[in-house]
Amino acid sequence: MKAERISEHIWSLKTWMIVPIHVWVVVDEDGVTLVDAGMPMMAKAIKKFIKQLNAGPLKRILLTHGHSDHVGAVKAIVAENEVPVYAHRVEIPYLEGELLYPKRKKLEYNLPKQLTQPLLEDQFGNLRIVDGLTPYLTPGHSPGHVVYYHEQDKVLLAGDLFNSKKGKLHPPMFTPFMDEAIQSSAIVKELKPKRLEVCHGSTVFNPAEQLEGYVQKTEKKFGGD
Repeated sequence: MKAERISEHIWSLKTWMIVPIHVWVVVDEDGVTLVDAGMPMMAKAIKKFIKQLNAGPLKRILLTHGHSDHVGAVKAIVAENEVPVYAHRVEIPYLEGELLYPKRKKLEYNLPKQLTQPLLEDQFGNLRIVDGLTPYLTPGHSPGHVVYYHEQDKVLLAGDLFNSKKGKLHPPMFTPFMDEAIQSSAIVKELKPKRLEVCHGSTVFNPAEQLEGYVQKTEKKFGGD
């Protein structure tokens, strides 16, 4: 697994399984937050990296969504570190196997019931900041997909909202409602991050500059669906 410091507070950890798989370690004053948990085989290396980083204990795991390639190391990590795991409340019944992920054939029991807690919301339904990371609901790839924006570092951890190749935005794979994903991509125009990170791909710098072209190409390719 390759570790790369991508900003003052954020490290990217990457492995390969046909495509790259990234998770992110975010350092704050009270310790470490892990964003996504990749595949089961990544658990040992993630735990080792956090220990060697010596930036404080692991405090929590935040999930962009509940697909198996984003939650694979969760159980092994929480077995040693009793930390809370968070996802959007809409996503939880899908990752626990109560509801069928859209356009999939089988229920997915990706995490045990009651392990995952809902991200906190204010009285208006806005997701609350978690140690420097602001979550935003961005459905399309999954019903409760979220991205996390680190305001201080100007980095957007975008999960599977996009794919990317050679620094260019590409549509996410295996996305049941691409029209929703395209609508969700507008968060990039709103936030204007300096750096966008995806699970399966490379860094995209100043992604807002690409967004209009990305939307046009993706709508043409997928016919607005």
